[in-house]
Amino acid sequence: MALWIQAQQLQGDALHQMQALYGQHFPIEVRHYFAQWIESQPWDAIDLEKQQEEFKAKRLLDSLIQELQRKAEHQMGEDGFLLKIKLSHYASQLKSTYDPCPMELVRCIKHILYTEQRLVQEASNVSTSGGGLMDGTPQKYQQINQVFEELRVMTQDTENDLRKLQHSQEYFIIQYQENVLTLCYICISPACCCREASLQSRKATLEAWLTREANTLQEYRQDLAEKQQRTLALLRKQQTVIVDDELIQWKRRQQLAGNGGPSEGSLDILQSWCEKLADMIWQNRQQIRRVEHLTQQLPIPGPTEELLKDLNATVTDIISALVTSTFIIEKQPPQVLKTQTKFATTVRLLVGGKLNVHMNPPQVKATIINEQQAKALLKNESTRNDSSGEILNNNCVMEYHQATGTLSAHFRNMSLKRIKRSDRRGAESVTEEKFTVLFESQFSVGGNELVFHVKTLSLPVVVIVHGSQDNNATATVLWDNAFSEPGRVPFAVPDKVSWPQLCEALNMKYKAEVQSDRGLSEENLVFLAQKAFSSSSSSPEEYRSMTMTWSQFNRESLPGRNFTFWQWFDGVIELMKKHLKAHWNDGAILGFLNKQQAQDMLLSKPNGTFLLRFSDSEIGGITIAWVAENPNKRMVWNLMPFTTKDFSIRSLADRISDLNHLLFLYPNQPKDEIFSRYCTPPNSKAVGDGYVKPEIKQVVKVDSDPMLDAEGEFDLDETMDMARQVEEFLRQPSEPQWTGQQS
Repeated sequence: MALWIQAQQLQGDALHQMQALYGQHFPIEVRHYFAQWIESQPWDAIDLEKQQEEFKAKRLLDSLIQELQRKAEHQMGEDGFLLKIKLSHYASQLKSTYDPCPMELVRCIKHILYTEQRLVQEASNVSTSGGGLMDGTPQKYQQINQVFEELRVMTQDTENDLRKLQHSQEYFIIQYQENVLTLCYICISPACCCREASLQSRKATLEAWLTREANTLQEYRQDLAEKQQRTLALLRKQQTVIVDDELIQWKRRQQLAGNGGPSEGSLDILQSWCEKLADMIWQNRQQIRRVEHLTQQLPIPGPTEELLKDLNATVTDIISALVTSTFIIEKQPPQVLKTQTKFATTVRLLVGGKLNVHMNPPQVKATIINEQQAKALLKNESTRNDSSGEILNNNCVMEYHQATGTLSAHFRNMSLKRIKRSDRRGAESVTEEKFTVLFESQFSVGGNELVFHVKTLSLPVVVIVHGSQDNNATATVLWDNAFSEPGRVPFAVPDKVSWPQLCEALNMKYKAEVQSDRGLSEENLVFLAQKAFSSSSSSPEEYRSMTMTWSQFNRESLPGRNFTFWQWFDGVIELMKKHLKAHWNDGAILGFLNKQQAQDMLLSKPNGTFLLRFSDSEIGGITIAWVAENPNKRMVWNLMPFTTKDFSIRSLADRISDLNHLLFLYPNQPKDEIFSRYCTPPNSKAVGDGYVKPEIKQVVKVDSDPMLDAEGEFDLDETMDMARQVEEFLRQPSEPQWTGQQS
């Protein structure tokens, strides 16, 4: 069923929420008459943070306007006259609104479709009998919504009590004034002397009434203050669940997404909760202020004044915590940050729309600070406005998007001009030094009643000046993202972690970079453990209790090599994602095997059986191992590793196709079944201009041992790599004529 058909079936509050999505910025009639067209467009394919995609948004805007105009032109008769006028008006209205900023149309419609989908999903989980949420909705969400309903009832209850108190106090003041006037009249009357006994009795009655009513008012005030105390306690508890639990979990997911984990998800649900909190906190704050006004209007000695003072401090503290906690980084800056390179980031205030912060649009400033400055900042120690570098275009005004209800600042063209490094400790390299981008702003709430200075820190960033540092910087970021704990002192991470923890992080990174659902198997992880710990054990259980230090991960070279464990693994990732993704997804690459394992597997197979494994000796290399008959015995041969440079000349599939002695991919699949679809189609012998187009071929001679290097691998430079020969030939100066072919 189409989303719009389901949305029209919403009822009650959900229907009101859906209707509130529409207005002059996007009329509900456009949604209704063009539902199918709107839902079929690729809104999600447009990245709102990439300015270069604005032409896609413009194309969608133009298409929508054309659809409106086309439908308007086809309206006939008396019934269609009004619709024709409306649709023509909407076409002009949308063009004038979004033509200068077509990306805002995309933002608006994405928000509308997402919210409708959420409301429909929530409605489908509501049981027909009790209206409660069924098991389909997470239990945590159900509890949060139940507490909001409880808070709504409590706030309404205190509102009713406040009105009752106000009416009682007004009645008391009127009665008091009338009785005082009566007593004054009696006192100045000539007959007052003969009525002294009656006057005293009346006075005593009045005083008793005043005392009784004053005590009643005081009880009302006391009861109301205690109710508000309970409401604020529940508000604080609910805020803790949303801000300290749910929002922190969102931030943790955002951090793991930096390692290739699943997307952290939309902030819309969190924003709706934070806005509900802000709304209820503000209502209770206004109630407390009204009670304060009533006590000032009619002072009655008692404990209420002190209680009100505490309530005022509590509610201010709660709203302050909410505002400062919901100033967040929606899109993090790159965690490996290269100087003189443009980057973007987005900060957002989740309660900005509800508290009308946008009425006086705040400005956000970004600065880069080092680890020590970040520590001092969180301890509220003065950093004397120090920074550790200079960021260009580091000021941005927050914008309110009415269609989505979001208040955010989009830094689109920032650039780190320079960085000031601190003294390094011990063996620490520049790619282990962590910085963070600090975002600061000042918000006014309630017509400048409250002013908040807010700050938030980005995830740690490692600053590099050259692409050659990217590998080691990525290692620092991966370790920090995977193993940092919530609430840590910036930017403390454990020096060693359990091997299963590291395996989880490596698998997450590998799957994300290679863009594959096929992750690292248990056998792959055993191979990595053998490499990391220089072990020969093939038992997974043996490694589960082992730990790996940061030094073992990316500071100390592997035995007999000039690179670290991470550098080797990252080289594999780079090779796979650039050239071999399809083959990995097909299961054609075993990869994580050493030479001895490959030999043991191949010797039991027919001649011409081969497999692909990652090189132990070269970063980002993959080799072909195959079994063949030698004049004396069957042997397993290994080609010198191919790298990214080789595959940029000729693909793996083409190279395997060229080598006729490779017949079966391990264990027994004919190679053409696996690789032929990836091969380059053969060139025709001649092209239209009379030239012969050269072809690159992979050729390896296998009949003599001198071609083997010290490790028993074929050196393609000493055999015959036609790719490189052709490359050299094409670099030579051209002759006037090429023998055998007229120019």
